[in-house]
Amino acid sequence: MLSSSCRRSFLAAKTRLRSCVTTSLSTGCPWSAISSGSTSRHIDRFFSTHSSFDEPNPSLFGASPLQASTVSSDATSIPSNEADRDIQLRADIKVMGSLLGRIIQTHEGAEVLEKVETMRGLAKTWRDQGAGRDPSTKQAADQTFQNLAAYAKSFTDAELFTVSRAFTHFLAIANAAESHHRGRRLKQSRLLSDESSGALYPKPDSVGGVLPSLLAQGHDADAIYDALTSQTTELVLTAHPTEVNRRTILNKKRRIQRILTMADQQRQLGASSVFEQAELNDALYREISSIWLSDEVSRIKPSPETEAEKGTLVLETVLWEAVPTFLRKLDATTREFLGKPLPLDSSPIRFASWMGGDRDGNPNVKPDTTRQVCLRNRQKAATLFARNLRTLEAELSLTTCSREVREVVGAAREPYRIFLQPMIRKMEATTDWAAQELAILQKRRSGDKSASGIASVASTNVEGIYLDQEEFRAELLTIYRSLQETGNEVAASGILTDIIRNLSSFGLTLIPLDVRQESDRHEEALDAITRYLGLGSYIQWDEQTRVSWLTTQISSKRPLLRAGVWYEHPDYFSPTAIDTLEISRMIAEQHEGSLGAYVISQATSASDVLAVLLLQLDAGVKKPLRVAPLFETLDDLNGAADTMRQLFSLPAYMGTIGGKQEVMIGYSDSAKDAGRMAATWAQYETQETLAKLAKEFGVDMTFFHGKGGTVGRGGNPQTFTAIMAHAPKTINGHFRVTEQGEMISQNFGYADRAERTMDIYTAAVLAEKLSERPKVKDEWRSMMKILSDISCEAYRQVVRKDERFVPYFRSATPELELSNLNIGSRPAKRKATGGVESLRAIPWNFAWTQTRFNLPTWLGVGDAIGQLLKSDRAPLLRELYREARAFQTMVDLVEMVLAKSEPAIAAHYDSVLVKDPKAKELGKEVRQLHMATEEAILDLTEHKKLGENNAVLQRALVVRNPYVDCLNILQVETLDRLRQVEEGKEDKVLKDALLTTITGVANGMGNTG
Repeated sequence: MLSSSCRRSFLAAKTRLRSCVTTSLSTGCPWSAISSGSTSRHIDRFFSTHSSFDEPNPSLFGASPLQASTVSSDATSIPSNEADRDIQLRADIKVMGSLLGRIIQTHEGAEVLEKVETMRGLAKTWRDQGAGRDPSTKQAADQTFQNLAAYAKSFTDAELFTVSRAFTHFLAIANAAESHHRGRRLKQSRLLSDESSGALYPKPDSVGGVLPSLLAQGHDADAIYDALTSQTTELVLTAHPTEVNRRTILNKKRRIQRILTMADQQRQLGASSVFEQAELNDALYREISSIWLSDEVSRIKPSPETEAEKGTLVLETVLWEAVPTFLRKLDATTREFLGKPLPLDSSPIRFASWMGGDRDGNPNVKPDTTRQVCLRNRQKAATLFARNLRTLEAELSLTTCSREVREVVGAAREPYRIFLQPMIRKMEATTDWAAQELAILQKRRSGDKSASGIASVASTNVEGIYLDQEEFRAELLTIYRSLQETGNEVAASGILTDIIRNLSSFGLTLIPLDVRQESDRHEEALDAITRYLGLGSYIQWDEQTRVSWLTTQISSKRPLLRAGVWYEHPDYFSPTAIDTLEISRMIAEQHEGSLGAYVISQATSASDVLAVLLLQLDAGVKKPLRVAPLFETLDDLNGAADTMRQLFSLPAYMGTIGGKQEVMIGYSDSAKDAGRMAATWAQYETQETLAKLAKEFGVDMTFFHGKGGTVGRGGNPQTFTAIMAHAPKTINGHFRVTEQGEMISQNFGYADRAERTMDIYTAAVLAEKLSERPKVKDEWRSMMKILSDISCEAYRQVVRKDERFVPYFRSATPELELSNLNIGSRPAKRKATGGVESLRAIPWNFAWTQTRFNLPTWLGVGDAIGQLLKSDRAPLLRELYREARAFQTMVDLVEMVLAKSEPAIAAHYDSVLVKDPKAKELGKEVRQLHMATEEAILDLTEHKKLGENNAVLQRALVVRNPYVDCLNILQVETLDRLRQVEEGKEDKVLKDALLTTITGVANGMGNTG
């Protein structure tokens, strides 16, 4: 409870605000847009919605709204009305907002909270007035917006920071509540359904919905079972710096979700004591208070090692238990619908990582970086397995066993415990071995002379530890068979099954690392080799000469070079060439399962692939990593088929790949190069062509999809729809895709969300393989070619050909300031110099997301659609949207992004930050293109309002927009002040304020870049 003095302070602040607003009606101060008739009601509304002061003791167990949506074991108590189903979410957010308001008042004072609520109120009024889009209220809305900006301008630097923190933290806790509510809604949908036993959700994008749907379509149960149990989805976690929240804050948000879960459970029981309720209320207050009192700004740029540590934490804390839980539910679902259990070794979901292996443009990732991360991952896996084995040992006190086990343990009274004890010791010894190897590596990296003679961190004795996955699996299966044979099937299906399944999913390495490097680095290394050998300059050879020499060397005896010779001849071998050669040497040292694919970024030719293969073989790699060329730009995508045909025509190459090939498709850079529409069509056609080519040569091809979180980088929040929109016969049960940055915590940061994500991927890959889809008509292809060409030219006309664009982009967005955001180990650019073409796709998208303009997603799309809608091809275009899933998905995504965009906010960035008149004029022209794109999309979709068929999006925007609007206003003011700071001086408060607004906008928009 608040003290009476605090409550009096609040009431006084409320009275002062009413007085100020009333006075403003005649004096013209910043609130003059608020009409006198609504003043009191308006203030009461925004104070009571999210502050704690009209709710002296906010509680998770208060009031009727909470009781109205209580879920009990009786499914009939679940609200049937769609709006009612979100009552609990609104109640949770109100309670947490109330607590945050109390905390702000306690630690910062009532005046700060007053500023927060005043800004939010004005932003809400602006939205109620149509945000400048309704001609009848535009004048009033524009005035309100000006008042809001003027009010922010009156803040001190310290107030900019504190008020920004308030909005940012509200959005953060709202995200936590929404994430929790998704799980709550899923549970409600399962309780309401009578179509399934409840193992997996009976939804169209769940295995629980796909299996009965496929059976109803006439598919044979055995065929479905074979497809499901042979398919694999590999989710590749990447550090790509788009997670703006510190791990500390993410952990606190997870604890908030646990508290909300416990509150749900107590409400379901309906018999929680006053003490139990008070304990949860206090716990929630402590977490929110702790968030407010914590530093949310990352002060130190992470190293690749710490980046990997942070990025893979979700494996230990969530997925180690979530994966076997999901597989149990999948097993129950296959039994229910297909009449068969899931095979014990089935692993339809696997994980891989780029964290510690991706050195594309990142000079901080060294060969020893990858060594360290691989060892750390083995250490973590051994620790987790040892813990599980200890639990299994405690459970298996049984005295009967099979003859197979008895032959090992003799006459032991408790045979399983005796059998497990050496396994536990061996697994613990594996943990110790990894720790020792890490210590040796650390000594070597620090220059310790005592370690200077060690050639490899893998050179120490490896007897008595687990390095062979099959050895460990065989021992586990011996126990499993024994339990089955002796009538203890229930015991066999417990934690032992979970251990076996985790071994199939995670191996002994927890998560294998991909290696990624740029093609020109390999070229430089080979050039050093050929010059050293007196063969001339590899760089100066034409493609035919390169391919001829590379294939000859791949087929001949090696090595070309003695290991370490590069250190003796610095005149031939540059530091970057040495680093590249040491990568292959590092690969040769690694134990089975530590590494995955070798991805070549900026791949353009067959020699790029052959070069990596030769470098691995020359370093003594016994089983070379599969080499996956990454085709990124529009030209690269269009030339991919010629490159792969040349490779498949080479016996020396085909003899090394074992009939399997992986190709990575770049979504981010292709969109940055050619625009969203042209890139989408190029990706679609390239996959079709490559799939046919692979079939022609008898190669099993897997596509690796390099997608980001945002639509501009290939992302789609509707995962099932996105997978079903791929070209038919290109996935074929093997789907590999990146999960980047903030999407890792969103999709896997909490157990129920992780299970649901795995369910969607599994269901989509199965449905994509077995579902019949309309054939792409020739006239549709012609239409897509026209759309692609028009959109690409329109996009490049602005981004590449208009000399005003780069100055406009740099001044109208926080792109130049993003380097201060310590969220990733990589530089913002591949090269220190250069314009937009050298900028990474992440900051390119990140910057536009911050301004709410989202330019990379829609630029060029409106030109193409609008032009064809005005032509005689309009009927065919409408048919394309109605019937072609890939095109419809792309258009719907653009519509969603347009609904989240706000040109008026972008115009404010221009008016304050863009000083060059020519650049400012371009901004006006581009906003006109935005409006034209909106009109074209609405015309094509026949919608009256953007996103009108997406109720979830509309509800989210109504709640979030006023908060994000305020953060944008605060960000513009902060940027303007920062850019006026004298060169050489630093303003820590303003920099913190800017980074806080960046985090807040990212939280509000649901993604960064």
